[in-house]
Amino acid sequence: MKLLPSQDERDLASMLQALFLAECPPGLVRQLRDSERRPMPEQLWKALADAGVFGLFLPEEYGGAGGTLSDLGVFCVEAGRALCPTVVHTTLQAALAIHALGGADQHAAWLPSLAAGKICATTALWNARDAALIAPALVACPAAEGGWRLSGTADFVGDADLADHIVVSAVDDVTKQPLGFVVTLPADGVHIDALRFIGGHRAFRIRFDDVEVTDRRAVLAGSDSGGLTDHDLRRVANAAVALLSLDLVGVGEAVLQRTVDYTLARRQFGRPIASFQAAQHLVANMHIALAAARLTAHSAVFWIGRGRTGTRETAIARMHAASAAKSITLDAHQLHGGMGYVVETDLHLFSERARVLSTLGGGADVAATWLEET
Repeated sequence: MKLLPSQDERDLASMLQALFLAECPPGLVRQLRDSERRPMPEQLWKALADAGVFGLFLPEEYGGAGGTLSDLGVFCVEAGRALCPTVVHTTLQAALAIHALGGADQHAAWLPSLAAGKICATTALWNARDAALIAPALVACPAAEGGWRLSGTADFVGDADLADHIVVSAVDDVTKQPLGFVVTLPADGVHIDALRFIGGHRAFRIRFDDVEVTDRRAVLAGSDSGGLTDHDLRRVANAAVALLSLDLVGVGEAVLQRTVDYTLARRQFGRPIASFQAAQHLVANMHIALAAARLTAHSAVFWIGRGRTGTRETAIARMHAASAAKSITLDAHQLHGGMGYVVETDLHLFSERARVLSTLGGGADVAATWLEET
């Protein structure tokens, strides 16, 4: 694994920084956070689609850029730094799942629209409390008229209020083999209930009551149509967790830079508080934690992109990223003093993002248990 970004990756990061600076200001983040019925961020979505972000890692034959998972990792860092709306992340996860779990027919049916940003989507393929739990929550029964009927409940599904489709897994009631399905939202038999979360994060409980799936292109059964394996589902879950760990790295980078700027500007006893050793120690610890999180998360994404399941790498990345995000935001509030608790400073937006993303899929304590599997 290379330790330094290539020139192409630096150029991609620079382009994304400029895009987010123009299209994802704090005002948009606050609006989406505080709206009772949040709107779709249409202008940002179009800018990302025009920049090719949604097809960054998809094959060129489906309208993608033919990039790698590491390229998507570069995006996630900048997305975390800018607090990009999570509907972008869930759509990328859905595209990743369809690409990994589907065959040629499914790729042709869904990937071009996802790559172009014409549809948005979400997933329910792993447990939100522990991403290692990939047993499907739904049951798929063959329908008499052909196709499938899905029943069951998926909890903590992100951005289901904005998504056009959801990628779910279900157990074939006859063969007991896991399958994936792309289900349109809304649909007959699909019931969506909002769950309460901190920081304006939107998650939902989705109940499927004999939901019909008749289009074979909406059934994900592996590249050879022989059904999904635990390896397939776990690799997708690990990729999502590793990428969100890079999002947490971006959050940490933004918070660290804000804190350095503030401690240089804030004066106490006639000099900047950055000159005090206690403040310097805290900033140094923030930097060390962030460096470890960055390296381990990039490593996990790199190896998953090279075909590994990457459970060990993902566990280490999540342990570092979740711990770093929490400690960095706490230390940032301490160094900001009372100003850190004034909502106009926007520091709370980063703290809330860190708390949510470091919990979904499992925190550092949960990720440590994944090491037992390797």
